[in-house]
Amino acid sequence: MEPINLHELARHAMLARGLLPAFSPEALREAEAASGKGPDRTGPGIQDLRHLTWFSIDNDDTLDLDQLSVAEALPGGVTRLMVAVADVDALVPRGGAVDAHAAANTTSVYTAAGVFAMLPEVLSTGATSLHQGQERLAMVVDMQVDADGTVAAPEVYRAAVRNQAKLTYDGVSAWLDGSAPPLPQFASVPGLEAQIRLHDTLAGALRQWRQQRGALNMNTVAARPVFVDGQLTDLQPDTKNRAKDLIADLMIAANAATARFLAHKGFPSLRRFLQAPRRWDRIEALAAGLGVALPTEPDALALDKFLTAQRVAHPAGFADLSLAVVKMLGSGEYLAAAAGAGGQGHFGLAVNDYAHSTAPNRRYPDLVTQRLLKAAIQGDPPPYSADELTEIARHCTLQEDNASKVEREVLKAAGAYLLQGRIGEVFDAIVTGAAPKGTYVRIARPLLEGRVVRGFEGLDVGDRLRVRLVAVDGLKSHIDFEATA
Repeated sequence: MEPINLHELARHAMLARGLLPAFSPEALREAEAASGKGPDRTGPGIQDLRHLTWFSIDNDDTLDLDQLSVAEALPGGVTRLMVAVADVDALVPRGGAVDAHAAANTTSVYTAAGVFAMLPEVLSTGATSLHQGQERLAMVVDMQVDADGTVAAPEVYRAAVRNQAKLTYDGVSAWLDGSAPPLPQFASVPGLEAQIRLHDTLAGALRQWRQQRGALNMNTVAARPVFVDGQLTDLQPDTKNRAKDLIADLMIAANAATARFLAHKGFPSLRRFLQAPRRWDRIEALAAGLGVALPTEPDALALDKFLTAQRVAHPAGFADLSLAVVKMLGSGEYLAAAAGAGGQGHFGLAVNDYAHSTAPNRRYPDLVTQRLLKAAIQGDPPPYSADELTEIARHCTLQEDNASKVEREVLKAAGAYLLQGRIGEVFDAIVTGAAPKGTYVRIARPLLEGRVVRGFEGLDVGDRLRVRLVAVDGLKSHIDFEATA
């Protein structure tokens, strides 16, 4: 098989699904001009919090840093948590060419060919990224967290901040787990070590509070392309770790607090919503196959109890079980909530009133939420009508689904390239999709999905089997298997 131009394939896949792979000249000019002037960090209502020990934790190669955090222990076991989110709106005004591109795509698209950013990189990895050592404007979500994980008294305001340390998931996780020496940043940033310890304790309390209410304790893996000298060599699992869980817990708290703040101000909002599992019957069957009886109606607490027990009893297979449950939960969607209204619950997170707000460089709903927050703080009317928010929610849900399909298509093309010359090999697999349009499985090495073209009768999500590779076509993103006896 000839080498595949993954970037060109990704570009065509995006166009086919209504996504824009390139910025207009006007958007690029607008972004360049905005990055050059920078925002006013001394305007009215902007607090100066540059002196605090803000830090970020993200992937090693991440350049679009959306959020920082800092915490403070208060009397009575209470912890003050502040999450600073990049003030993207300050440089991306509504109605401009950059905003139009972001509104069309609604998300950055992360493919094996590279990232197709929602915002021009001069902004997303430059002027609106919370880089270490750089002064930036931010929206701060200020919360008080009780010892039991209850979040009270959320406030949101604008501030000037400075990232004191850019840390990585793997580095922080290894240190917290005791498998690595102290991080080198500890020597140069006073109080950073204590901050991470406090954050870890705080995240545990937030997580426990949600799990007591049915938040699901899962461990899914995603494929991470590995390149050597510019050539794709493998698709390896990108697994969760302690630091990723830490940041996820803090962001869930900030997103929920943001939604409650807008409701308290009598503002409409965009909410993220996941209804009860679309295939609870199949989740029941999976559990029954492992000797556990779940209730006949969706029950988040019972499901989490089952998952937690399986994580302990069968750690090697827990990622595959998590994947099966995730597939049967279905995907979330965006909904518009009326002014001051409470939101619907998010089944997997066990929170109500949940609004995406912590990644405005990468997700358009977060940028819309940021504009709503600014108006609420300033006492201005909402910048979006209820009808506009409803249409934005619908479009963001659609484009998020299209972006996921593009990412899967390019990943399968990359996988087809890696599997060239391996026709006839047999792999362990798990069924990830079973519908009239086709039955799909995932193999572990390399980590990718393909379609079962023979022997799929009777298979359902979560089933394990052995499959033989029968065909690959990188240009069509086809990987075909047959079930073996």
